[in-house]
Amino acid sequence: MVRALSRRCSIQSWGSFRIRRANHDDHNNDHDDDHDDDDHKQQQQLRTIDARNTNKPMEDQPPFIGEAPKEKPQSDMDQMKERFAKLLLGEDMSGGGKGVSSALALSNAVTNLAASIFGEQGKLAPMAPERKARWRKEMDWLLSVTDHIVEFVPSQQKSKDGTNMEIMVTKQRKDLLVNIPGLRKLDTLLIDTLDNFGQEQEFWYVSKNDDPENESSRREGKWWHPKVKVPPNGLSETSRRWLLSEKEAVSQVLKAAMAINASVLSEIEVPESYIDSLPKNGRSSLGDSIYKSITVEYFDPAYFLSSMDLSTEHKVLDLKNRIEASIIIWKRKMHHKEGKSSWGSAVSIEKRELFEERVETILHLLKYRFPGLPQSSLDISKIQDNKDIGHAILESYSRIIESLAFSILSRIEDVLHADSLAQSSSSNSDDDATRLSSAETPTLLDFMGWGIDPLKRSSIDMENLFKVDSDKKASKPPVSPTPRPPIPELSDI
Repeated sequence: MVRALSRRCSIQSWGSFRIRRANHDDHNNDHDDDHDDDDHKQQQQLRTIDARNTNKPMEDQPPFIGEAPKEKPQSDMDQMKERFAKLLLGEDMSGGGKGVSSALALSNAVTNLAASIFGEQGKLAPMAPERKARWRKEMDWLLSVTDHIVEFVPSQQKSKDGTNMEIMVTKQRKDLLVNIPGLRKLDTLLIDTLDNFGQEQEFWYVSKNDDPENESSRREGKWWHPKVKVPPNGLSETSRRWLLSEKEAVSQVLKAAMAINASVLSEIEVPESYIDSLPKNGRSSLGDSIYKSITVEYFDPAYFLSSMDLSTEHKVLDLKNRIEASIIIWKRKMHHKEGKSSWGSAVSIEKRELFEERVETILHLLKYRFPGLPQSSLDISKIQDNKDIGHAILESYSRIIESLAFSILSRIEDVLHADSLAQSSSSNSDDDATRLSSAETPTLLDFMGWGIDPLKRSSIDMENLFKVDSDKKASKPPVSPTPRPPIPELSDI
């Protein structure tokens, strides 16, 4: 309002100044008629503006609002500077040096990027071009660090005089040189798999609010995902086979990513903070019931898992944490070559090795039976305390590929499950129709009007059958048994 008032006063003073100047020019230049006409027109215009501004209420005058400058989109260089600034600062933007290590900052950057890109991938559909381009661009930035993680390797060099010399040259670290291209290939395969679902498919998705049917028990834990729909008779044979082939391909990607992730985690040292939190012996970690099941003479891992309560994800994760803790305890005891354990009974090293093999087998089965399981306490401790940047990149990259593969595999299984439900309902309806069409047809007696009750008719038929059978038995002469030939003696043979 103050700005509008100042503007009106300036317009009034400027108009008065122009009016006085116009009157002065009229007095000095009366002989110039054209100039008088122009000044008269300007005077009339200024008076009109002055009267309009004077008579207009203050609240009706629009305030002077300057246009805010539009924010320009960040260039790739600016985005890259921002990403690497967070990495160098250890996610501590105050610069006080209280941030996390470079390895953990890089691991968190890869994890957060994957969450922002694949977090909304709740259906089998191609990724948006913008998200796909952002994923590839920013992953290239983060993976570029691995190009500078090198090690010294011996190499041969020929000097000017022709003699061969052995020198040390730098080369990308072996684990990165092998696994980074493999992970990139797995990443590309998963994105291509999603792109394959861009064609016309026989299934579609509906939101849960638009679906009048109740959710099945299988979908109770996936309420945030849209529900898949298939035709009433199910998928065609061609579409079903194609889905099964895609499922097999994604399963292979999942196994490869899990193998790389497990290998990297095994190379990371166990933090001392995790070791300090462990109990003194493996029996305390496992519990009496689990310990007795593992230390029996004849052990079957499949039977052991079937006897355990694995109904919820929390129970599976708790069993995994117990088993991993017992493995660490037994390995440390074997490393220190203790003759007796603190369990209260003499346990040889051979038995400890046997028990360790058994729990490792159980752990292996748990990982492959529940691939989407959250990280265990041991894995979290290793990731947080890890200082090796190469291990951090390999672990985080393989983990997000494993998570994406499991998500795609679950979506494919949802489609196949909906197809099996549609097929079962279709077969049930066909059976009902066949049962109705195969009802008892009318006989000649029905057409002749001799309506006999079906129960009476069946009883009459049974009586006639028994009567005929008894007559046949009475008419037949008794049959004498046929004499068997004598068994020859052993001497005759």
